Amino acid sequence: MDNLDVWPARRDSRSSVIRIVSVKFSMDIPMPNLFKSAADRAAGVTRQTALYAGNAFDRVFRAASLVQAGQTPFETLYTDGLVSLRYYPPLAEDFIELEGETIAVERTAHKTPIVIVPPLAVNMLIYDLFPQRSLVRFLRAKGFEVYLIDWGMPTREHSHYNLHTYVAELLPAYLNRVREHSGEQELSLHGWSMGGMFTLFYSALSNDQHVRNAIVLGSPIDSHASGILGLVNQRMADVAGFVRKRTGFRLHDVKPHWFHTPGWANTIGFKLTNPIASVMSYWELIIRLGDREFVTSHATTSAFLDRMVAYPGGIIQDTVVRVWIDNQLSKGEIQIGEDVARLDNVSANLLAIAGGDDTLVTPGAAKRVMDHVSSTDKTFRVVPGGHMGILAGSKAPRQSWLELADWLAFRSD
Repeated sequence: MDNLDVWPARRDSRSSVIRIVSVKFSMDIPMPNLFKSAADRAAGVTRQTALYAGNAFDRVFRAASLVQAGQTPFETLYTDGLVSLRYYPPLAEDFIELEGETIAVERTAHKTPIVIVPPLAVNMLIYDLFPQRSLVRFLRAKGFEVYLIDWGMPTREHSHYNLHTYVAELLPAYLNRVREHSGEQELSLHGWSMGGMFTLFYSALSNDQHVRNAIVLGSPIDSHASGILGLVNQRMADVAGFVRKRTGFRLHDVKPHWFHTPGWANTIGFKLTNPIASVMSYWELIIRLGDREFVTSHATTSAFLDRMVAYPGGIIQDTVVRVWIDNQLSKGEIQIGEDVARLDNVSANLLAIAGGDDTLVTPGAAKRVMDHVSSTDKTFRVVPGGHMGILAGSKAPRQSWLELADWLAFRSD
């Protein structure tokens, strides 16, 4: 029933008629709804604040609980205390997710195993970064027997390790163990960055005719042609040449102990190659703290970038002098210890990939490999992405992995 409020009677001066003025108030005035809407908004703000605070707390204090990397099972076949050999057995599931696409797991294995030869200074999470973006998981699903050489975490006692140590001693020994385990002599080698150089150097130095396929990604062959970094290398070469001529001093005259580079320094150095992107990633984290999926992704990527591994001093000496300053590879050869590795000894089927946005190793620096190897079956591709992106970026599965798997499958049986 409507509420009525009766005002006192009064006489109208004109008609002397007494009027009763009734004022009707509607029960439909939306005051309760306004209060409810305000309360809902306040509750929403409270929930959003709690979500932001919870995600921020987890990202700062419980980051390890967010990391999705390293979930693909593997067996450690051998270790010498530093370097270990991994084998990824067949997957238990029948399908895997690859960045929103479902891929059937192939149960018939290709004849030729693939051995992943990583670069130094990185941890192995990069090869198994997300369940839906894992290179080792993808290759295993595509029917390849997958092995990975984990170079471990060198300390100062390994400062004397140089190119010869890795290319002429460790890599041959571990490839022999792959052959023993797989029962196959022919192998495919996959190397990213310095791992690609290791792959080429080993093939060139050993003249191993059982390396059937070689896949190299982001590996510099002409370091003086690598954009701004190439110009820096050229200036370094000028200075080094002047010093050598005037004083006879060479970088290899210094004990390698002094060139040992700890992991934290490598992390900073890698981020400084693209400082704007490094800063923007944390800015984006702040503005997207309410997005749990993004926070998880950021923590996972950071688990790789923030846990880089040390470079042995001997490797730094060899790389700076022979790859960067002297640019020996641009002439098709490089000194490895007392030996010389000549790229024209490489005859394996070759797939070379460069990143269109790679500022460390530009396509021009990587493409020169095509001029020096003796491979009759060789392909060079430029794909979207930077130095890390061509291996494990969000575009890598569609832009390079699928083509890589098809290329390799055709040459592995």
